[in-house]
Amino acid sequence: MTPKKLILIMAASVLAPACADSLDTAPTPGSDNTPPPGTTAGSEDNTFNHENDRISPWDLIQRLEEEGPPKYTSHVHSCPKVPIATLGNVLASVGVNVSNTTPLSAGDLYNRGYNALGGANFPNRIRENISITTSGASREFDIFAAAADEVIANLPNVARCQVGGVGVQLFDANNQCRADGITCLLGEPAQAVHLDICNLSVTNASDVQTGKRIAVAALLAAAYTCD
Repeated sequence: MTPKKLILIMAASVLAPACADSLDTAPTPGSDNTPPPGTTAGSEDNTFNHENDRISPWDLIQRLEEEGPPKYTSHVHSCPKVPIATLGNVLASVGVNVSNTTPLSAGDLYNRGYNALGGANFPNRIRENISITTSGASREFDIFAAAADEVIANLPNVARCQVGGVGVQLFDANNQCRADGITCLLGEPAQAVHLDICNLSVTNASDVQTGKRIAVAALLAAAYTCD
């Protein structure tokens, strides 16, 4: 036997018991080394419920034909917030005094809500936030609610809301919402659903004046907060 073969045999005899020991001590299913069932799997208690349904190619093609590609729909169906300057112009256009400094007036809430509305921080080179946030949406609705009385009183004096020199009213003598008044308020033809929401807000409130405020605020919020 050559020295080379002898060395190989001795090496094999040393390694064989070690391999056998490692095989004998390997964890087997049900042994103490095996994690308990469910600890490595997702469940309602430790993970989100992910939708794993697959869409067929034909359904996907139909969706793309109806909605367009994602690059297009992401622009069309997105919902950016109204810029702060635009919001001020909207309020002024429906008869709100945006320079009003009376505490809790629409003008006061608008001017003191710059940060909540996502205003730009120019010293730090931060642009205005174009996304809707909880604080921004809340402040915007507060402004609309505070502006309701001004809007109701001043809308007939707005030039765009006058027909033959006579301004349209938001509510008639019976406290019913008027389609021409809502059209002027929103800047688009009033639909039946607008009248329904407006009238329900008035009739279901604790009193008529409160209902009118809620109706005007709800209509403005629906038009300018993607609701």
